[in-house]
Amino acid sequence: MQFLADESCDFSVVRALRAVGHDVLAVAEIASGSDDSIVMDIAFREHRVLLTEDKDFGQLVYSHSQPSSGHSYS
Repeated sequence: MQFLADESCDFSVVRALRAVGHDVLAVAEIASGSDDSIVMDIAFREHRVLLTEDKDFGQLVYSHSQPSSGHSYS
């Protein structure tokens, strides 16, 4: 499974997922400071499940009908 970890996602989660072989991109490493809509676009284009602690992403998906490959809140 492929994941995109938002900057609100604790980096220990990124390390743990990578340690067991998952493909995880971290926004902090590739697009630090990006607007939420840009982060959602990256996840959608690359077919990655977004990992986040930011509930604003749910609003982008459900209220503004922004496409999503899936997202997980912790």
